[in-house]
Amino acid sequence: MSKLLKINKGVDEGTKALLEYLLEKDKVEGVITLKTINANQGICYSLITKPEELKDAVPLIPYMPNNEGKLLSRLTLREPLADPIAVVARPCELRAFIELVKRNQGSLKNYLFISHTCPGVYPLETNVNGSLEKKISQYWNKTKNTELIQDTRPACKSCIHFIPDNADIIVSLIGEADLDNNCNIFLSTNKGEEFAAGIEGEIGEKELESKEINLMQNKREEERKKLFEETNIETKGIEGLIEYFGKCIGCHGCSNVCPICYCNLCFFDSQPNETQPSWSESDLDRKGALRLPSGTIFYHLGRLAHISISCIGCGMCTDVCPVNIPISTIFSKVGESVQKAFDYSPGMDVEEPVPFGIYKEEEFTEIGEQ
Repeated sequence: MSKLLKINKGVDEGTKALLEYLLEKDKVEGVITLKTINANQGICYSLITKPEELKDAVPLIPYMPNNEGKLLSRLTLREPLADPIAVVARPCELRAFIELVKRNQGSLKNYLFISHTCPGVYPLETNVNGSLEKKISQYWNKTKNTELIQDTRPACKSCIHFIPDNADIIVSLIGEADLDNNCNIFLSTNKGEEFAAGIEGEIGEKELESKEINLMQNKREEERKKLFEETNIETKGIEGLIEYFGKCIGCHGCSNVCPICYCNLCFFDSQPNETQPSWSESDLDRKGALRLPSGTIFYHLGRLAHISISCIGCGMCTDVCPVNIPISTIFSKVGESVQKAFDYSPGMDVEEPVPFGIYKEEEFTEIGEQ
């Protein structure tokens, strides 16, 4: 059983009330959350230090302009935070940050993590074309009724890790029929209880897992299976890779938004990776024509080799792809197989080492070494 804080306000107002309380009582020095920044509904992550600035905060809006895990990494790359900061993040963003922390790309110190049972987010284009606001009512109605929201990101509809196990405070959304009037907040850790102590609301105990959560889990697993079957990458071989990745224009947008890609200079953007004239001549002799830019399939295979063990399936890569390659689905499918082989769940436990960085003696016998 977890401690349950019930605030008698709608879920959006209740979440903002929690953030205001943390700032007003000086329990945190700042809050990182989504905020509207102009009249055209520009939305970005913001570090807010004054309670009055939370009036424009939209912590639960179904929109993810980038993976916040990467932002948290940059904030603590040089040194840990000196003072507590509350962070509102989605489960996949928390998992991404934990994977980065394992690689010495950030620190968990002085972060208070606030998350929610995640119904998913809409693609970036919905805010660009102005349709996001029109979808909000539908979003919350389906969330209340434990329904899949069909026009959210494919990665979201098929995500089976929508419960933020690593959060200190969890706002319950999925299956909560009275979201308009009540905000149920689970205080999942001692830190969460400590920071929320004193806020106005009813305190009780309840299990986060519910029949609604289990129902959504089943729906997501079915959607995941369907998505993988439609892509069918595992049976298509090299022809399948060419079919999907052959459309790549080499913009490298997918690696730029990927929270697991953190190299200061990616090999694929470096000078040694540039095509040499002798290579081009060799290809021309064999094929009679040369695709430009070259090496796009090699680029995606290289990324798969590097991040498949830690892909958290946030869907950012697919969302920014200008030629609509289902990158996230392919990476999630490959990642699932690799992670299963190593019995590894990325972003779940900061103490669990990344398998590619260690070896076990018994693994040598498995490959024939005595």
